[in-house]
Amino acid sequence: MRKKKDNGAPALCSTRWTRSIDPGNAWKEYPRPAMVRESYINLNGMWDYCFTPSPGIPARFEGRIPVPFSPEAPLSGVGRRLSPDEFLWYRHSFALPKRQEGQRVLLHFGAVDQECAVFMNGKPAGEHTGGYLPFTLDITDMAKEASNELLVRVRDYSDTSYYSRGKQKLDKGGMFYTAQSGIWQTVWLELVPDPYIASVLFAPDYDGSCCRVRVSAGGCRPGGTIRCTVRPETEEDRQYRDDPARPAASTPPSAPVCTCTFSPDREAVLSLPDFHAWAPEDPFLYHATLEMGDDRVECYFAMRKCDIQTDGSGLRRIFLNNRPYMQTGVLDQGYWPDGFYTAPCDEAFIFDIRAMKELGFNMLRKHIKIEPQRWYYHCDRLGMLVWQDMVCGGSSYRHWFVTYLATLFNAMHITIKDGAHSRFLLSRRDAEGRKQFFRETRDTVEALRVHPSVVCWVPFNEGWGQFDALKAADFVRSLDPTRLIDHASGWFDQKGGDLCSLHYYFFTLKFRPEPARALALTEFGGYSWQIPGHSYSEKLYGYGKYDSRQALTQGYRRLLASTILPAVKQGISATIYTQLSDVEEEVNGLYTYDREILKPDGETVRTLNQELKNAVNRH
Repeated sequence: MRKKKDNGAPALCSTRWTRSIDPGNAWKEYPRPAMVRESYINLNGMWDYCFTPSPGIPARFEGRIPVPFSPEAPLSGVGRRLSPDEFLWYRHSFALPKRQEGQRVLLHFGAVDQECAVFMNGKPAGEHTGGYLPFTLDITDMAKEASNELLVRVRDYSDTSYYSRGKQKLDKGGMFYTAQSGIWQTVWLELVPDPYIASVLFAPDYDGSCCRVRVSAGGCRPGGTIRCTVRPETEEDRQYRDDPARPAASTPPSAPVCTCTFSPDREAVLSLPDFHAWAPEDPFLYHATLEMGDDRVECYFAMRKCDIQTDGSGLRRIFLNNRPYMQTGVLDQGYWPDGFYTAPCDEAFIFDIRAMKELGFNMLRKHIKIEPQRWYYHCDRLGMLVWQDMVCGGSSYRHWFVTYLATLFNAMHITIKDGAHSRFLLSRRDAEGRKQFFRETRDTVEALRVHPSVVCWVPFNEGWGQFDALKAADFVRSLDPTRLIDHASGWFDQKGGDLCSLHYYFFTLKFRPEPARALALTEFGGYSWQIPGHSYSEKLYGYGKYDSRQALTQGYRRLLASTILPAVKQGISATIYTQLSDVEEEVNGLYTYDREILKPDGETVRTLNQELKNAVNRH
């Protein structure tokens, strides 16, 4: 199961899917299921690559890499790390189909870590900073119908700069993992008319029995009238979101439940007096077709509401669709032994989500990482709530303070203000880094608010690069007033947002209900069991060590029954267990890193999750 790298370090390099996929032909599914257009050209596959010490265009390339796998990931076949003082170059050639008059060519990148510059047929096409977010370049004036040459130059400072980096670390170990770089999500093209539909936002008004929709137009010409047609989602629609080139459905779609016409950048209201609500137990989606001139996109949305209300016992609770709703979740790092940040295939995404649902969980906290849009789509259609972390950055963390001393402070209910005087301790002295955080926060919200599964934004975690959390909460609220905000997960609570967010690994769990915010246990557990043949290395990192399934299950049952269930009855509205799977030296997952073995007894986990839900949902 393990093999030795050239440097002698062990590397677990396979999952249950590795042997059945072709890395050079991976991730051909449509990358943006929330807004599908038929004119789609996937550029994933084998590209040329090379590493250079300077930013100049290289004279030659040294090998081939399967995009979208990073050179550090085993599935890339490269096995080399990009250093902060190096540049990684990609080269790819492609041809375009014959364009209709006035059509524009859009080049989309799912994510490139961290900085990149793009060149099209020798001309600069654009630049982007931020290793986790999608971006689009209009290459109409540079693209040709014949052969085109695309060059991408990447630089990744990893954890040597203030840029957002998540759990990556050049000197990996413990709760920090192997650094990766470069293109790690799908690269694709669209041919669109001018004008074209550039973005769509559906905002459900649950209490008003309607959904508000706003569309922005792109191109050189002004946008025209938009027509929106809404009907229930079908299985054929779901197949279309995987591959828009497949033949049309043999049976006609159901009759529309709502239609309207409106102008770009003007809010329209879709009246849905007898709407079907979305919930994890019944993830009902509405299909929406939007047409503007020659452009047409297929979208979806859902009717659901998630807020804080007072339950029948007078406790502030998280409500879903105006009912108390216990959210039982797991921490999800989104790492894979064969692809690192890039899952080996779409089926791997689906496995993780379904496996957690089968254990009785209804929420995933996507921990300090942003996934490809397909992951959120599967949460939308399968029924899994998502708490979305912003990706942490800042200078090198002072773990003696934000990990060890902060844990003690947390137990003693001591906090500190996260203003200018504490930026040295919380690694946020760089003004440009703070500005970059707010830019990426805005882009994260704008990219993911189309997904009904996302119900909570988490700006900061455990003080890693935290600053001005109250300002961050207000900023997120201005961008999206419809979702919950956990402004400071774990400690350094500034008394803002919608939740008092607790982490519990050591000491005693103590809390007090608040008059405005709800209580959430946003990390706990982390119980570890290292299984030979299914572990990354001989090192072990976790918060409680066990040596068998029986012992781990007993420890899990004891924790839930003696501490967590009583806390839920006293006001805790959400629980997040650490974590979904092992990741490298962290062996505290419910599943092993390769997703082969469920470590605790599944029925025990299901039963305890149901007890947590019963303690809240009966009100």
